[in-house]
Amino acid sequence: MFKQMKNIDTAFRHIRGFTLVVIIGSLVLSCFAVYKSFRLVSEMQSKVYILANGKALEAYSSDRKDNIAVEARDHVKAFHQFFFTLHPDDKVIHSNIIKALYLADGSAKREYDNLKENGYYTNVIAGNISQEVKVDSVSIDIANYPYHFRCFATQSIIRTTSTVSRSLITEGFLRNVSRSDNNPHGFLIERLSTIENRDLKFENR
Repeated sequence: MFKQMKNIDTAFRHIRGFTLVVIIGSLVLSCFAVYKSFRLVSEMQSKVYILANGKALEAYSSDRKDNIAVEARDHVKAFHQFFFTLHPDDKVIHSNIIKALYLADGSAKREYDNLKENGYYTNVIAGNISQEVKVDSVSIDIANYPYHFRCFATQSIIRTTSTVSRSLITEGFLRNVSRSDNNPHGFLIERLSTIENRDLKFENR
């Protein structure tokens, strides 16, 4: 009788151990399945599909901090191209200046007002002058906020009889603002100043 009870007790312990192993294994498997599901959903949400020329292209979203230097450089480049690229047409000039002023604060507006007051834009139109700017490089200090930038560019001033190349160096600061259609990068240029704007080369046409 005692031996039979001992066998029952041993069998019960074996069954209990096996049941615990099964339960723990089920819990581990369930947790793993939930983890993989959340990870898969997260990866799917980070994918963006762009329709271009009838084709779906896959892209990946990323945090702003991952691309902050790239976006900041492109913002500064866009501002300079809008602000300093001029053609002898008041509507084109006005359109470019409006686009540029969405990307900067009152310091850029004061620069525009000074040029306008001095008759710069009137002379561009009257003299059939085209002014183009090529941004050579933009340095951004993203270690400190607001982000300091320095832009190195080359201006080409094309007149009827000559072409002048000028060195243009500006600096300022970038602060974060809300993104919009007029300001897709979500930066605003502050305290814009021109460090250098001197002639490099003069050529007759």
